[in-house]
Amino acid sequence: MTAASTTESGALAPLVDPFGRTVNYLRVSVTDRCDLRCVYCMAEDMTFLPKAEVLTLEELDRVCTAFVRLGTRKLRLTGGEPLVRKGIGELIGSLGRHVKSGALDELTLTTNGTMLTKYAGLLSESGVRRINVSMDTLDPHKFQAITRWGSLPKVLAGLDAAREAGLQVKINAVALKGVNDDEFHRMVEWCGEKGFDLTFIEVMPMGEIGDSARLDQYLPLSLVRAELRKRWTLDEIDYRTGGPARYVRVRETGHRIGFITPLTHNFCESCNRVRLTCTGTLYMCLGQEDAADLRAPMRMSDDDELLVQAVREAITRKPKGHDFIIDRRNSGPAVPRHMSVTGG
Repeated sequence: MTAASTTESGALAPLVDPFGRTVNYLRVSVTDRCDLRCVYCMAEDMTFLPKAEVLTLEELDRVCTAFVRLGTRKLRLTGGEPLVRKGIGELIGSLGRHVKSGALDELTLTTNGTMLTKYAGLLSESGVRRINVSMDTLDPHKFQAITRWGSLPKVLAGLDAAREAGLQVKINAVALKGVNDDEFHRMVEWCGEKGFDLTFIEVMPMGEIGDSARLDQYLPLSLVRAELRKRWTLDEIDYRTGGPARYVRVRETGHRIGFITPLTHNFCESCNRVRLTCTGTLYMCLGQEDAADLRAPMRMSDDDELLVQAVREAITRKPKGHDFIIDRRNSGPAVPRHMSVTGG
């Protein structure tokens, strides 16, 4: 069988890793740039990639389409902040054709919400049905401190625009010890009032972040869950979105809470995803440095044969899991690249 082997129906054979996991979920960082500087994500004085190194919108569309042909059923656009990428509306509109044709089950994105008032309508028109919005606090002063210069009212306006456009919203909140750990009950209550699901995330040891110490930020979600149980009834459910979160339903609000625990509980056993950076580098694991260059083979030929070969070869090197550790002996980044580069 060649790298571009097809099934009897003529479709490209799906991607299966060495552990028998079908890889059908692609996360694409369309830019490493962001209009915020969250303290757990990046340093305040970031040096971003030269624009010449970044894939064009046409190339992003091409590589995403190749993955769809290889069986990708879920496509998530990330960043940095994806909505700051010039021309992003054009790319989203183009990729929406795969949802409308039925080739793709879901097109979605993770955003900080600052640009939603501008793009919520276009997202809905393009076939996006739900989005993740990163928001760690409901306190305007804390929000500004965490993001270094963000505006909470601007994000709240964006969330209203998303609801008006018919988008389902899930709030992603990083649990930060001594920062937002006094707000968890309020966030559950507020999300219930707004009709949003909520996911808590442990701090991930990726990239240098300046003066902030991750070990000081780190709060195990086992403690978060224990705190929430003091007020809320958390019913275990089998709900999955294709991502790493494990969900419960809050009986009092009817909405879901997810827990992403890369440190206290490795969630790799069912990993079905790979990540593409805006430069065309494919990472088979968020927490490993092994990667494959897709930009070069894509630019070497007008057809996708070399690109598909490179993807298939990369999948043969997908590891069983990551090696995230955070403690006094391992307080630095587990991998040197920032989350904004990989597209978390």
